[in-house]
Amino acid sequence: MSNVSEYEFLVFLVLAIFVLELLARRARLPPAGAFILGGIALALVPGVPALTIDPDLILLVFMPPLLMHGAYFTVWREFRANLTGILLLAFGAVAFTTLLVGLAAHWLVPALPWAVCFTLGAIVSPPDAVAAGAVLERLALPGRISALLQGESLLNDASGLVLFRLALTAALTGSFSAPAAFGALCLLSAGGVAVGFVVGHAGLLVLRRLRDSELTITATLLLAVASYIVGDRLHVSGVLSTVTAGLVLGWHQHEIISAATRVRAQAFWKVMVFLLESILFILIGLSLRGVLERVDTHPQALRALAAPVAGVVGALIVSRFLWIFGTDLLHRGARRFGRMRQAEPSFATATLLSWAGMRGVVTLAAALSLPVSLPGRDIVLICAFAVILVTVLLQAPTLAPLIRLLRVSGASELILRRDSEDLAWLRMAQAQHARIAALSHQPDGSERHPRLLEQYGHRVRVAAAYRADRDAHEPRRIDHFNAIIAAIAAGRLAVLRMHRAGEIDDRVLRTLEYELDLQQMAAESQTEDEA
Repeated sequence: MSNVSEYEFLVFLVLAIFVLELLARRARLPPAGAFILGGIALALVPGVPALTIDPDLILLVFMPPLLMHGAYFTVWREFRANLTGILLLAFGAVAFTTLLVGLAAHWLVPALPWAVCFTLGAIVSPPDAVAAGAVLERLALPGRISALLQGESLLNDASGLVLFRLALTAALTGSFSAPAAFGALCLLSAGGVAVGFVVGHAGLLVLRRLRDSELTITATLLLAVASYIVGDRLHVSGVLSTVTAGLVLGWHQHEIISAATRVRAQAFWKVMVFLLESILFILIGLSLRGVLERVDTHPQALRALAAPVAGVVGALIVSRFLWIFGTDLLHRGARRFGRMRQAEPSFATATLLSWAGMRGVVTLAAALSLPVSLPGRDIVLICAFAVILVTVLLQAPTLAPLIRLLRVSGASELILRRDSEDLAWLRMAQAQHARIAALSHQPDGSERHPRLLEQYGHRVRVAAAYRADRDAHEPRRIDHFNAIIAAIAAGRLAVLRMHRAGEIDDRVLRTLEYELDLQQMAAESQTEDEA
């Protein structure tokens, strides 16, 4: 395709994303599955150009911003509290899956070299950050489960890619050393964290000096790409480098980024992440044609592949159940002997964690990067694509029903969060009132800011009353903010009439509209839970 044709095809993909997202919402289906199915349908349509995917380019273009976004919004307290469990999933589960899938592949296809079998295991071992994020944001889960799944999805790409490179090197050279592999994994992981820490703090120095929102947002995007590239060029984990830089930025963003920039940045990143995730899932579906072109599609050959493919998918799913339930048994034993004080794991939690193992772009990119000369490459490609389809199209849509069946709910955490939110509003109002009072009181007993003092005093009284009896004051609160929204609408109409009449120019309109937008966002955020 020419450059113009490629651009037109990209616009067509965005249009397809728009239509598929609408259809998924109407049918209440997970968008990830809709995008993959849409991509498959497009790949089979005559006249649609064949798509050649460069795996390295896919990882470089898509992974840094998506990883940065995930790390930036990570709940640090929950991440740190569940770090042991996250590491067990991100490194232990990945290694165990690589081992079990490799053993299953060699048992199903004895002619396949051991190194190739473990290469396949490494390819399909890491659950995908993109797939996990696309599913988890639509599910109401307890904080611990969300922290484990999100933390795992941020870190396991690094361990999976490292194991993949080690296994592939062994398959191509015929040599492998377990101690050397373990040392390489530790070095690449520690190096990635160190690089990300340095790059993240260097980025903070730059961001502290920026006052323009557009430059600040651009700098955060560059920081994501730079942390990935620097880590990769230094031969450490670019994934962990990006994640670490994102955690650093997310922790300090409240101090260095202005309110206006934060509002604009969140809008920018939300749209960009939506487009990147959607395009990735469609590309996974479109890649079916490329996979079929690389393998023998004769009916007899496909029938011969059916058993190995089903066995690999089954081994993948079973391995995650075995690892999570096995570590939970060890956890229970450690608690019995007083070695651990954390809450005892539950059957429902372990089942949900075991079933939430969607694969995506990393598995696809690793499979497509296999050299043509690799023995058994066709089997590896078909298995990798089958794993993506089964986990995204089967596991992802059934997560919500499974949550209801297991009665896994974050209701108790929601109550605690509401209580802490009420207390935070009260403390914030008290601090603001105290500061205004200090600035308002004059030596002669008069008040410099009597209206502000009255306003902030009223906020303290309302926050205290609301915290004392939320149920009684909730209808009044909703009615209050609905009235504010109505007033904002009236003010907006008056400003627009002045603009249409030529009484104010576009600059004044944008300034006033931005202020009204912020007020409306604040008011709507207080009523959306009841909508």
